[in-house]
Amino acid sequence: MSFKTRYLGDVVEFIRGITFKPDDVVLPEQSGAVVCMRTKNIQEELDESDLIAVPQEFVKRDDLYLQEGDVLISSANSWNLVGKVAMVPALPYKATAGGFIAIVRAKPGKADPRFLYHWLASEKSQAAIRACGRQTTNISNLSIPQFLALAIAIPDLREQQRIVAILDKADSLRRKRQEAIRLADDFLQASYLELANRQNDRITIDSVLADIPNAARTGPFGSQMLVSEFQESGIPVLGIDNVVQNRFCWGAKRFISEAKYKELERYTVRPGDVMVTIMGTTGRVAIAPEDIPICISTKHLCTLTLDRSKMLPEYLWACLRWDLEVKAQTQREAKGAIMEGWNMGIVKALEVRRPSLDEQQFFVNKVHALRRLQSRTEKSLVLTDDLIGSLTNRFFTQ
Repeated sequence: MSFKTRYLGDVVEFIRGITFKPDDVVLPEQSGAVVCMRTKNIQEELDESDLIAVPQEFVKRDDLYLQEGDVLISSANSWNLVGKVAMVPALPYKATAGGFIAIVRAKPGKADPRFLYHWLASEKSQAAIRACGRQTTNISNLSIPQFLALAIAIPDLREQQRIVAILDKADSLRRKRQEAIRLADDFLQASYLELANRQNDRITIDSVLADIPNAARTGPFGSQMLVSEFQESGIPVLGIDNVVQNRFCWGAKRFISEAKYKELERYTVRPGDVMVTIMGTTGRVAIAPEDIPICISTKHLCTLTLDRSKMLPEYLWACLRWDLEVKAQTQREAKGAIMEGWNMGIVKALEVRRPSLDEQQFFVNKVHALRRLQSRTEKSLVLTDDLIGSLTNRFFTQ
C-alpha cells in the first residue's frame, strides 16, 4: 500500500455548528423546521431518539445542511469526550449541527467519507484529537487549527475504498452483536413498563435515599479538583464515560493521590450507587458494581445511595431510563437547549413510581438473568473490537 501524508485540512472541510437560544427551539415536525443535532446525538451511531429543531432561517448557508457521509464531531464537551464522532446516514429530513458540535466533510476526490470516519474514530486519532482540546473551567474546546494540522496518512481513493470494505465488514459483525445486546435491553424495558404501569402513586427520589450524609452528591467543583492533579495511578475518578452506555464500564484512566482522596472523600462511590450523567450527555444512568474499588465521582455525575428497604438500584436504573413521565419532568426542568444540563436538585425532585419490594425484586431477577446472557455476547464483542483495533492499527499507522 502506498500512503501519502497530508494535513487533515487538505482533505476535509471543517464547518462550525449554528448557535441559537433556548427560546428559538421548535418541534421537528413543524413546517420549515430544521433538525439540529447536539452532543447527545453523537454516539457510536447517530442517535435520532431525541431531536430538537430550529426555524430554517437559522441555517444561513447551504453547506450547513447535513449530507450523507458527513462526520459530526463533538467540539466542546467534557475533556475526555471532545473529538467523539458519528457518521451521518441518509436522513429523511433537513438537519444541521448545533453550536457545540461541528461538521467534518470529506473534500471530493481527496478522501472517501467512510475512510475519513474510520480514521477519525480510531483509538490513535481520538487520542490525538483530544490533545487538541483547550481546557476551560467546565469544558474543553477543540482547537480547530490544531485539529486541521493533524497528519493523516492516506492512500489513493481505490485503496481507501478497499480498506473501507474490510473495516465495514468487521464493523457489521460488531453491530450485530451490539444489536443482540440491545434486544435484551428492549425486553427489560417492556418488563419495566409492564410493572410500572400498574402503579399510580409517585414519590420523589429524595424520599428513597439512604439516611446517611451526602446520600446524593455531585462535584467536586472548581479548584477542588483540577485536571492537572490527575496522575497515572491511585484512586480512580469516574465521569461521563463510565456511565454513558447506561451500564458501568471502565473508561479513560483518571486517578488522584490518596492524599487528594482524603480531601474529597465525601464524593466516594459506594457499591450499588446509582450514577446519573447531568452534563453533556444527560440522563445516562449506571449502577456501581458490588466489587468497585475505592473511587470518587466528578461534577458531571449525580451519585445516589439508596435506602434499599424502599427502592432497589436496578429498579431506579430502569425508571430513569424508560419512564416517560420521568423524561417529561427532566425536559421541563433541564437548562439549555444546545448543551442540556441538570443539577442535583432536579434529580432529587424527580417523581418515580414505587412498586412493592417483592415486585421490584422480581424485576431485578430478570435484570440479572439477562445480564448473564449479555455478558457472553459482550465477550464476543470484545474479540470483535480487538479485531477492528488490529485492522485500524494496520491501516492507519503509517
